[in-house]
Amino acid sequence: MNAAERLAALRGHMKKHNLFAYIVPTEDFHGSEYVGDYFKAREYLSGFTGSAGTLVVLENAAALWTDGRYFIQAAEQLAGSGITLMRAGQPDVPKIPEYLRDNLREGSVIGFDGRTVSAEFVRDVAQKTGAKGITFDGSVDLADLVWEDRPSISTQPVRELEAGYVGRSREEKLSDVRRRMCEKNADVLLLTALDEIAWLLNLRGDDVLYTPVFLAYMILGQETAKLFVHEEILSGEIRAGLERDGVAVYPYDAIAESLRGIAGGRRVWADSGRVNYRLMSSLAADTERIDEPSPIELMKAVKTPAEMEHMRAAHVKDGVAVTKFMRWLKTRVGRERITELDAAERLEAFRAEEESYLGPSFAPIIACGAHGAIVHYEPTVETNAEIREGGLCLADTGGHYREGTTDVTRTYALGKVTEEEKRYYTMVLRGHLALGAARFPQGVCGQNLDVLAREPLWEAGLDYNHGTGHGVGFLLSVHEGPQRFQWRISERARCVPLEEGMVISNEPGLYLEGRFGIRHENLVLCRRGEKTECGQFMYLEPLTMTPFDRDAILPELMTERELAWLNDYHERVYETLAPCFAGEALAWLGEATAPMTR
Repeated sequence: MNAAERLAALRGHMKKHNLFAYIVPTEDFHGSEYVGDYFKAREYLSGFTGSAGTLVVLENAAALWTDGRYFIQAAEQLAGSGITLMRAGQPDVPKIPEYLRDNLREGSVIGFDGRTVSAEFVRDVAQKTGAKGITFDGSVDLADLVWEDRPSISTQPVRELEAGYVGRSREEKLSDVRRRMCEKNADVLLLTALDEIAWLLNLRGDDVLYTPVFLAYMILGQETAKLFVHEEILSGEIRAGLERDGVAVYPYDAIAESLRGIAGGRRVWADSGRVNYRLMSSLAADTERIDEPSPIELMKAVKTPAEMEHMRAAHVKDGVAVTKFMRWLKTRVGRERITELDAAERLEAFRAEEESYLGPSFAPIIACGAHGAIVHYEPTVETNAEIREGGLCLADTGGHYREGTTDVTRTYALGKVTEEEKRYYTMVLRGHLALGAARFPQGVCGQNLDVLAREPLWEAGLDYNHGTGHGVGFLLSVHEGPQRFQWRISERARCVPLEEGMVISNEPGLYLEGRFGIRHENLVLCRRGEKTECGQFMYLEPLTMTPFDRDAILPELMTERELAWLNDYHERVYETLAPCFAGEALAWLGEATAPMTR
């Protein structure tokens, strides 16, 4: 079946259940960014393969909301499906609650799988639609009735992460979380975010694409800890270790029943933005709620000294692989046939040469020419293009190593590039360098610094339609909060001060639809710098170690200060990577990182 036929089948089941609208988000039961194959119902029904989006199906219409990273891709993939693309955040584009309010009759019933939408989302819809007497049914997974060959839920084995890698034991983390619970007078903390559970227990898994976590829930009390998992994923040794640390194991599907057993009047810490509707509905009505982000979100964002040191090591290994790839690509294009998928495979092979490499941290983006303007383009067999000599090629990739997680973007000049391409390349680079060189007082948030990366583009009336930076986990999600670089602040966005130990990406870009795209990305580590009479100052230490392509830079457009920043970075790259190269490769590295002057 194609997308139109699948929607028709879905509408048939909607009619049987007396539903006038059905919502299909991207999420799994835990609000994960990337999800296992079982949870890709939105992709199956709509044909849109991006990692973010929500499908709303009505009796005679359908619409899909996604963000600026995917506007071009979604427009192409939704063509002919009967689904209207809603470019979220753009002028005159309604949000989902407003769309439902304006397009449903009084007394309508909205359906969804209550395990895949947050309690906060349902509350928002209820507030907008309440005047029409609209109600909800979160008990039905209609996608399951349409999707005949649906994959099974993943139950991959869990592995222990040695305490030496993270610098803190499971017992210490449990104690620290409980202290924060005491500060909030919380009797119970409900955890459903997979990266938070993995971080807390020093465990990792393979149930979610590109993210080394496992499907689980936790209910944490001051004296008890309950872990809900598919029990076959735990070895006897890991289960015994959990029990020694006071963590009892229960079946994965027993979570709702356990929540219903929490006595009324108890104070439960549960973030309605992360906890799904069905679980939140399982709590007794007279349970007191602390509706705030879990304390673990910030705790895991601040890396320990051990994690910081290991992430530096991971980025040296990754820098070697990406630099080998850069040399391979620039010296082979025009001499042999290379496609985007060929290039992605080659880079993966370079990373796999390192014994501690575990796999990619997201789907590789190798985008030549016009594909570079699609912010989160992913080459497929259908879209795979030959990388030809001339023009730009954007490569945004990352990896998980035992030492940590990486994410790096470089845009390469392949043979002759135009003066316009060089000018824009240099503009984006200037912004990247300015943000990377920032010095700022403690207490500053990423939202305060975003303008540094955009200023060269804004001066020319240009911009890019995505945030400048996201947090990165330690062998967890390549996209984590709460820290970020962005100027748009949503209603619920928190401005979180940058603290020592936070890892965040610095990735400004520019995208000219149908022509080319440019992005420069390093991961940076927030560090304490000098302390003056004005207080403690902070700076950003670059973790990513691989050259920018000097062949696309116009140094005459850069200030002496900007050139000094670039030359200092390239000197650091050479000193870090040189011990890993020899002969012609070392000579090439020297040329790729040589100082530039105006």
